[in-house]
Amino acid sequence: MSTLRVTAEVLTVHEHPNADALELAQVGLYRAVVAKGAYRTGETAVYIPEQAVLPAALIEELGLTGRLAGGEANRVKAVRLRGELSQGIVCRPKALADVDLARAAAEGTDFAELLGITKWVPPVPPTMNGDVEPAPDLLPWVDIENIQRYPDLFTPGEPVVLTEKLHGSACLLTYVAGEGRVYVSSKGFGAKSLALREDPRNLYWRAVRGHGVAEAAARLCERLGARRVGVFGEVYGAGVQDLSYGADGRRDTLGYAAFDVCAEIDGTVRWLDAAELLAGELPLVPRLFAGPYDIERVREWASGRETVSGRGLHLREGVVIRPAVERYSPVTGGRAIAKAVSPAYLTRKGGTEYE
Repeated sequence: MSTLRVTAEVLTVHEHPNADALELAQVGLYRAVVAKGAYRTGETAVYIPEQAVLPAALIEELGLTGRLAGGEANRVKAVRLRGELSQGIVCRPKALADVDLARAAAEGTDFAELLGITKWVPPVPPTMNGDVEPAPDLLPWVDIENIQRYPDLFTPGEPVVLTEKLHGSACLLTYVAGEGRVYVSSKGFGAKSLALREDPRNLYWRAVRGHGVAEAAARLCERLGARRVGVFGEVYGAGVQDLSYGADGRRDTLGYAAFDVCAEIDGTVRWLDAAELLAGELPLVPRLFAGPYDIERVREWASGRETVSGRGLHLREGVVIRPAVERYSPVTGGRAIAKAVSPAYLTRKGGTEYE
C-alpha cells in the first residue's frame, strides 16, 4: 500500500469519450472523472487518492453521500464512470477556500490532516493475527508508491525489471546472525517493530515453516557475512484473498513467493536482488520483463492473466517496477521502486483487501 498524501495538483483536462457532461482531470498518470467545465488545463485543485477515508462532512459537501466504498461508504476506490476508469477525487474543498493552491502545489503541502482524511487500514483476519512481541531487530518492509502518482520515478530507457505483483499478504522474516533468532511479522505489525509469536495456526508462520524460509535466510546470512537478513514474501491462496493462484491457504498447498531481500552488512542495510540470491532456495515471484523502461510497456504488463499458477487462472493484480541496479530516488526520498496496478483488478467485483 502506498503513502497517503492529499495535495494540490496542476491539472490536465481531457474530453470524456462517452459522456458530454463529464471530463477527465489528469494528475500524474491518474485520471479522475469530473463535471464538464469544472476545471481547465493548468488550473490547480486538490487530489484525494484511492484508499483515502473521508469524514462525513466532506463527503456531504462533495455530493458523494452513499457513493463511496466500504461499509460506511466513506472510502475512495477506483470506479468506472461511463466506461472510463476514475481513480481518486479532484475537488476544491471549502476548508481550503483561502489557500493559494498553486503555491501549495509547488510546495507539496499535504492537506490530509486539515481535511480530516485518513488512510484506510485493511482488516486483519484471525489467521493473520496473533500474539505479538517487541522485535527491535526486525527489518521492516517499505510502502511502494504507484507509478501513476510518480511518473518521473524512472527515466525512459532506464534498465528496469518487472515482477508480477501478487494479491496475497506480505510476510516479513528477519534472521539475526549469532543468536540465530527468527522474527516473523506482517506488514502492519512490522511497521510497529512487532513480531508474531510462533503459532502453527498463524498464516505467516505456516508459510515460513512450510517453505523453509528461515533456513534459507540463515544460509544467505552466512554467505553474505551479514548481521541480519530480511526476506520478504507474499503468502497466497484460497482463504487469504480472492485471487488464489491455484493454491489453498487453508491447507498444505498454502502458496509463498519471495519478492525482496535486504541485509545489514558492515552496519548498512542494503536492498538486494531476490532472484539472484534466492533462486533455487525459495519460490520467487515471476519475473516478467527486463529491459528499457517504457510506461506504455509497463501498463501492458500490468494487465492480463496471472502467471504464478502457470495456467492463467484469473486476472493479474499488476507489476512491481525496480531498476536493474538498486538506487535511491529523489522523487520519493527512498528506494526507486513502484507498482502499476491493473484496471481490471481495481474494478473487479467481490474482491478482498486484507492486510
